[in-house]
Amino acid sequence: MDRNEVLLVGRLSGPVEEHPLPSGDTATKWRIIVRRRRSRRGAALTDSIPCVTFDPETAAVVRALKPRDYVEVTGSFRCRVFGPSAAKIWRYEVEVSGAKPYEADLPAPGSGPEDDTDGSQVATLIPRQVQYLAPTG
Repeated sequence: MDRNEVLLVGRLSGPVEEHPLPSGDTATKWRIIVRRRRSRRGAALTDSIPCVTFDPETAAVVRALKPRDYVEVTGSFRCRVFGPSAAKIWRYEVEVSGAKPYEADLPAPGSGPEDDTDGSQVATLIPRQVQYLAPTG
């Protein structure tokens, strides 16, 4: 069975943007910064992941956060295609269906799993178990 489920925990990179659509809906957009594990060279790398929601309740949660606040989002990975047929632009983003502030104690930047002897810091970074969805109809 195909599945498209995303769970991200990271920091809000900057202010949330609102984009009114011709349909009357509003697209709320933001980016989440997620740290990668340390590379072999010792540099901590990050990914900046674009997120969007069309749900007013989810948008309200994200708007209440400040840049650099931790947030947990759930949703689906989407590829959107824009522009005329001769010059298509492909964008990838997470379409968020739920968001909440993430309040767990996370390790300080610069401390990684190699510095953790009992595994307690790593345990806080492991996402919670997502239940499988039952097949419909």
